[in-house]
Amino acid sequence: TYLINKDNLTILTDPVFSKRASPVRFAGPKRLIPPAIPLDKLPLIDVVTVSHNHYDHLDIRSLKKIYTANPEAIFLVPMGDRRRLERKGIKNVKEFLWWDDIEIKGSKFTFTPVQHWSARGIADRNKSLWGGWFMQLKEEAIYHAGDTGYSKDFIETKNRLGSPSLSLIPVGAYAPRWFMKTHHVNPPEAIQIAIDLESEKNFGMHWGTFQLTDEEILEPPKLLKEALTDKDLPDEFFTILKPGQVVAL
Repeated sequence: TYLINKDNLTILTDPVFSKRASPVRFAGPKRLIPPAIPLDKLPLIDVVTVSHNHYDHLDIRSLKKIYTANPEAIFLVPMGDRRRLERKGIKNVKEFLWWDDIEIKGSKFTFTPVQHWSARGIADRNKSLWGGWFMQLKEEAIYHAGDTGYSKDFIETKNRLGSPSLSLIPVGAYAPRWFMKTHHVNPPEAIQIAIDLESEKNFGMHWGTFQLTDEEILEPPKLLKEALTDKDLPDEFFTILKPGQVVAL
């Protein structure tokens, strides 16, 4: 979850504030660390983006509470997920196919293709889309890659929309590789995505909150640093923020 305040917009990405990434409250992957900001301490939110409907990205209980506190907020979701939010009483929901866009307060949000999948249960696999969000704000562009395996989608995104000044790219949930490679990049592949996008600065996400896969919880930052050294790139090119860390844009 990232909270972005820039160019007269406050944006919340894939907000998950529940204790478990699960359809039930008593089972499933449990949070290892609390949210950096409690849900009831958030500022007023203008836009909520959702990359796909897995439980560690689309947390319907959190979305409902955010809507209650922010009834004017606009919720941007992949095609196939709007009814899920509307059934919980959430309004102002817009759903998108790849390359669809919307303008909000002078900024443009474009839903982009990535290599992943969707499902909330055993009978709805790939019944909704998944993707990233390219946010062309007034002064700069921010890209949120969602969950993804490595593909050429990021070269196409750069060619169509330009290079972002900042990219948020997943670095965790990659082991074992024989099973996860198609849908989750490891740190070296995450760096390649940043190179493909020609992004000026990059932050690693999707690690350290839920134990979802086989790698050790603190391994992604270590492998990222090693990969930057192997590629002769400075540490500043791709960094991992501490939970709650604030960065001036």
